Amino acid sequence: MKLLIVKTSSMGDVVHALPALSDALRALPGLQADWLVEKPFAAIPALHPGVLRVLPMAWRKWRSKLLQRQTWADMGAVRAQLRERRYDLVLDLQGLVKSALWARLAQAPVAGYAAGSAREPLASWFYARRAAVPRGLHAVERCRRLAAAHLGYTLPATPPDFGLAPPAPLWPTPARYAVLIPNASRIEKLWPEARWIAVGKRLQGSGFTPVVLWGSAAEQTLAERIAAGCSGEVPPFLKVGEMAGVLARAHCIVGLDTGFTHLGAALGRPTIGIYCDHEPGLAGVTGPGPVASVGGKRQVPRQVEVLALLEAQLAAG
Repeated sequence: MKLLIVKTSSMGDVVHALPALSDALRALPGLQADWLVEKPFAAIPALHPGVLRVLPMAWRKWRSKLLQRQTWADMGAVRAQLRERRYDLVLDLQGLVKSALWARLAQAPVAGYAAGSAREPLASWFYARRAAVPRGLHAVERCRRLAAAHLGYTLPATPPDFGLAPPAPLWPTPARYAVLIPNASRIEKLWPEARWIAVGKRLQGSGFTPVVLWGSAAEQTLAERIAAGCSGEVPPFLKVGEMAGVLARAHCIVGLDTGFTHLGAALGRPTIGIYCDHEPGLAGVTGPGPVASVGGKRQVPRQVEVLALLEAQLAAG
């Protein structure tokens, strides 16, 4: 069976969809799976050994340049790739109109959420097959249930298997280090700088070098200030796949509700997720290692709460 998975963004959402593929590969020997994803996140499904081909797209870039000839040429190239394999089924794990429309371009039966289950109910109009999945479940569980329903196997009772095989880090990491992820896409998600420094100092006191990650010039400035306040280190700019190599070998991770935090947890590292503008229930930090989520919508976690969770993880070794 040739399957195309459509889960294009964002990074955390792509990470949360991985266990659905692991389930399907176990249940259906011989399954061949490709994955359509936004180009900046293409390294994530590529780290799953069960993905044969990653199809990168750039809709976030194209949508602002729809009057340019090159945009249509690039979109046409992706459409041609979608039609090369003659898929038996396209599984849209995104549940948005945009993902449903891209899924339809593969010219194969498209399966997705029923209207009452999709993030955008209109998306269900474009599906040949629909399945109802409760909206109140964690994102990982929703993806696993949808895949099981459409691919015809019993949902396993085992914990989520993200299936990631991270590369070795290209950046020469410290011998013993922990990762801090203090940056996020929205200012509402940020946690006070002084509290990050306090966490870094606690890690330093336990013999771990705080490694502070960043992804843009403004984020680099913040990372450097935090690192300076806790004798930490700041790596150079790292691509997603390179970042996975650093995350996979960290003793522990403390990060905001952002894609790299979810990726670190999926890689099995002890992870604390700090939520300042979102309830963690539907997208809390999850993974095979010790994980914890703290905070919520308009509930900025106190420093003492995060440090208490960190103490528990450090005590566990």
